[in-house]
Amino acid sequence: MEKQNEVVLFGTWASAFCKRVELALKLKGIPYVYVEEDLTNKSESLLHHNPVHKKVPVLVHNGKAISESLVILEYIDECWNNTPKLLPEDPYQGAKVRFWVNYFDHQIMARLLPIIMSRGEEREKAIKDCNELLKVFEEGINKDFPEEFPFFERKTLGYLDIVVGAHFCNYEAFHEVVAVVFSPEKNPAIMAWLKALKTHPLMKEMLPPHDKLVAEMRGKYLGQSP
Repeated sequence: MEKQNEVVLFGTWASAFCKRVELALKLKGIPYVYVEEDLTNKSESLLHHNPVHKKVPVLVHNGKAISESLVILEYIDECWNNTPKLLPEDPYQGAKVRFWVNYFDHQIMARLLPIIMSRGEEREKAIKDCNELLKVFEEGINKDFPEEFPFFERKTLGYLDIVVGAHFCNYEAFHEVVAVVFSPEKNPAIMAWLKALKTHPLMKEMLPPHDKLVAEMRGKYLGQSP
């Protein structure tokens, strides 16, 4: 049973959604207990704390459970109101960040599954569709945050950095196992952003090892044993 005032995170090592939460906790300097879940044999604790979706991540704070990575990130930022802040203090700036985070999750991330599931010309079309959304994303964040991006001019992680970086800083593993989705030629702004994010100490610490992640992806997407 979790202790009062203790922060517990239920997750899996390969999940970028869980890495989002770990990055936020580390960035804020919040001590926490990490519980690795086996999603093929979910623990009673996970099922108790997330009876609706029965999935990770789940953050338990003072015995109360919070689910869904974006909800957890905002909870962390509001509950531990110390610097660095994940979201801008200005409501309008914060609304714009939330807009692009939702665009990333609901538009761009949603286009990765068709790439994984398809082959040949169908896959090429899926990659093209994803790149069109990435172009909108690049142009949008550069327009809305001209003084904030690229990341290496700020040196501190924000809400959008954590969300995008937890997923796309592992792009080399996805490219190796599935397909090449973006490149410096087609997506110079995204690639420059990811290159800078990967130099951040927390990203270096928290990202899964490349070879281990490749083996995990081969098993998950291609049915190949490690």
